[in-house]
Amino acid sequence: MSTTAIPTQAPLAQPLPLVLPHSPHYDTARRAWNLVADQRPAAVCVATCVEHVQAAVGYARARRLRVAAQTTGHLAQTLPDLAGTLLLRLELHDAHVAVDPVARTARIKAGARWADVVEAVAPRGLAVMHGSSPSVGVIGYLLGGGLSFYGRAHGLAVNHVRAFEVVTAEGTRRRIDHRNGADLFYALRGGGGNFAIVTAVEIGLLPYAEVTGGALFFPAKDAFAVLRAWRDWTRTAPDTITTTFRMLRLPPLPEVPEPLRAVPTVCVDGVTLAPADAVGLERRLRYVSAPILGGFGPMPSSAVPRLHGDPEDPVPAIGDAMLLETLDDQAIEMFITSCSASGSRVPRRPRERSTPTSTGTSAPWRRGRRAPGLPASPSGAAHSRLVCRRPRCTDSPGSGRRSIPTGSWSPRTPSPESQH
Repeated sequence: MSTTAIPTQAPLAQPLPLVLPHSPHYDTARRAWNLVADQRPAAVCVATCVEHVQAAVGYARARRLRVAAQTTGHLAQTLPDLAGTLLLRLELHDAHVAVDPVARTARIKAGARWADVVEAVAPRGLAVMHGSSPSVGVIGYLLGGGLSFYGRAHGLAVNHVRAFEVVTAEGTRRRIDHRNGADLFYALRGGGGNFAIVTAVEIGLLPYAEVTGGALFFPAKDAFAVLRAWRDWTRTAPDTITTTFRMLRLPPLPEVPEPLRAVPTVCVDGVTLAPADAVGLERRLRYVSAPILGGFGPMPSSAVPRLHGDPEDPVPAIGDAMLLETLDDQAIEMFITSCSASGSRVPRRPRERSTPTSTGTSAPWRRGRRAPGLPASPSGAAHSRLVCRRPRCTDSPGSGRRSIPTGSWSPRTPSPESQH
């Protein structure tokens, strides 16, 4: 890789690894996980230590460049045009995640993926607030809030952050928590990477070696009935279970079970901390439709990151999201119709059927549902989903609820716009 040496606040053992547009390594260095994003920054810095990050901030400031910090680039398509921007690729992770099994905490360097963390904590009988894909970068996921399969019981993943290690826009290295640098700590906990470049994080862990999880796949013709049954179930679903509803068209690949290849299906998957929750959910769904395959049962927490089946290798993906306060029958019909327009042939409203009364559930789902759009891989996979996740959001201990803000930096101030 070609490099360009620049002056820094502290002497570097090696030149700053800076890749410019004329370099033969530029196309590789600028490539995001999401291949839809055609990132063309003014320069790319591949930082493998904190000193590189500090030097990169100084380089950007001297040239009036913005800074976009990035680990994997799963959400790279959301970034603005990167002309006039230094793309800071954070690769500080050195294959070591420091785990304290007594305090139930882990220190994770920028560049680590969730698979790295799960691999480190699982042998100690612990779990972490990861998302639905093991290849997503830890830091970017946390800075966006983080909706986990443990979210309804334990809130947003970012609420489990104990401390951030950052480099500020001035190039200063700091460790912040709710006592030291509390304002910046608050801003980073869900506000995105617009306030500092996060180089490491300390996060609390969960005491789960085993959970109950699984997935049920149904014929697409029963989409309306299954979605309505799932919707009705969520109204009294306990906080111990987190589930998603998806409409899928999986590609005809060997790793896909034969009955699911290249045909539209409906899937409900999830994780619960109480096995009885899954029994009630399965009963509701099986009453309205006979599943093609699947079920719920005990599984190691280390298997949960791959439960959703999200692609791990780079693919082109297009998506959107919204929060819904309610999901009535008309909204269900519109959701299914939109999926039909994208290629899944499903009836808009199948035969009516009464639903049995649920037992063993208590807490209503009082918040919104998340409805991303239609990500697709080169092999033709597509899906739409609704997520039953009512996360708990808190400003700081004891302060109640908060929203998740977004922000932007002026072109004259280095801006870590995305660390996914």
